[in-house]
Amino acid sequence: MKEWFSTSDQSLLAIAITAVGTYIALVIMTRISGKRSFSKMSSFDFAITVAIGSVMATVIISKSVTLWHGIAGLISIYVIQMLVAHSRRWKSVRHIMDNKPTLLMKNGKLIDGSLEKCKVTESDLKAKLREANVIQLSEVKAVVFESTGDISVLHGSDDKEIDDWIMDF
Repeated sequence: MKEWFSTSDQSLLAIAITAVGTYIALVIMTRISGKRSFSKMSSFDFAITVAIGSVMATVIISKSVTLWHGIAGLISIYVIQMLVAHSRRWKSVRHIMDNKPTLLMKNGKLIDGSLEKCKVTESDLKAKLREANVIQLSEVKAVVFESTGDISVLHGSDDKEIDDWIMDF
């Protein structure tokens, strides 16, 4: 237990140098691979973001993983992310990698079973409606549980319809 509260100048310096080194590698790889690196467009993107954070934390704190091993791990994750992002251009890969959005509400009415299917509570839904400045359910054209886990609220006046292209899941 005594080791939990003790440290040395050398170990603090090693952590600082490793943090700077992994941060530089992260910035370089993000610049090479593009903005998609930290997007939430699919569950795969989210998983990559978590993996990058995990590698960085492990490299910075762990004495058993060297800076070069950490940079190699980051490069590997970025290469995988770029390959998957590129291969998602094919429908078969997209079908495997991406979750489909789910319609929770249409024309102000809940879709039966959709909240349970997505494990969303009515209070979650109400919060999103309030966040979208909905004051009447009749304003709601659609509520979509997106593939990223976000909830989108489409609302407007009665005389406007949602374009089919937007609702094409």
